[in-house]
Amino acid sequence: MDEDILISVDIADRIYKVKVARKEEEVFRKAVNVVKNKTNEYAKMYAYKDKQDLLAMVLLQYVTSYIKLEDEHIFSDGALLGKLEDIDSILKEELKN
Repeated sequence: MDEDILISVDIADRIYKVKVARKEEEVFRKAVNVVKNKTNEYAKMYAYKDKQDLLAMVLLQYVTSYIKLEDEHIFSDGALLGKLEDIDSILKEELKN
């Protein structure tokens, strides 16, 4: 059984205590670092009033990427299903003969 642990993470100069599954801690910390790095990158490129503006930009970028990947996944699943149906039809036709 995987236990939950409490970790502290720093995002945009705020400390958050988060409960995560021990097996997911490394991935969670990598995600925090990605957000931190991307926030710093945007801070160098754009004027901003506070870090929430930067976090909003980071969030928008990653949600946009997620939606694109989701759409590609749906398309590829549909294409795969079409190919499998074609193969199934060919096999059925061959079995009739």
